[in-house]
Amino acid sequence: MHTIYSRINNTSALLSTCLMCLVGAIAVSSYFMTTDPRGTIGVASIQVFPGNARRYVNKQQDFAFLHFNVSADLTPLFNWNTKQLFLYVSAEYTNPQGIRNDVVIWDKIVRRKEDANITITSRNKYTFRELSSTFRNIPPAHYSLKYNVMPYVGILTYGEAARTKEPVSFPESRDLS
Repeated sequence: MHTIYSRINNTSALLSTCLMCLVGAIAVSSYFMTTDPRGTIGVASIQVFPGNARRYVNKQQDFAFLHFNVSADLTPLFNWNTKQLFLYVSAEYTNPQGIRNDVVIWDKIVRRKEDANITITSRNKYTFRELSSTFRNIPPAHYSLKYNVMPYVGILTYGEAARTKEPVSFPESRDLS
């Protein structure tokens, strides 16, 4: 009546359909399991120094060096579908031309729930510079700790765990000598 090949084909089609329905149910259920973790971020100091841009040898540019404190409990973000968290500290400000800037100055990957209770005193990991070559006349910036939940199955979710209450202004550029 039916060959062995058609029976194998029918069985594998049924199993793959059941598997896809299960994966879809996991993705939908983890989308509705959201939490809102809270933390604090504080800026200890900001220093601005002049320097040379790498691409342009003769172009002077200001570089900002930032020391900050972060504490947050991100353990509620871990559930059975969380693979890892991507954390980053960003500076958000609007330049005088009206362009909104969102600059990532530090990041970290958290892979285990045991490591999700964060208390860090650090400085910027990446170069922080303004495209207009100077931080003069730049309005104060807000600093925030943001996260990205990377699940095993489903969509990536983004959120914010901490934000400075008041914007922090940039100091005048110092001379290195």
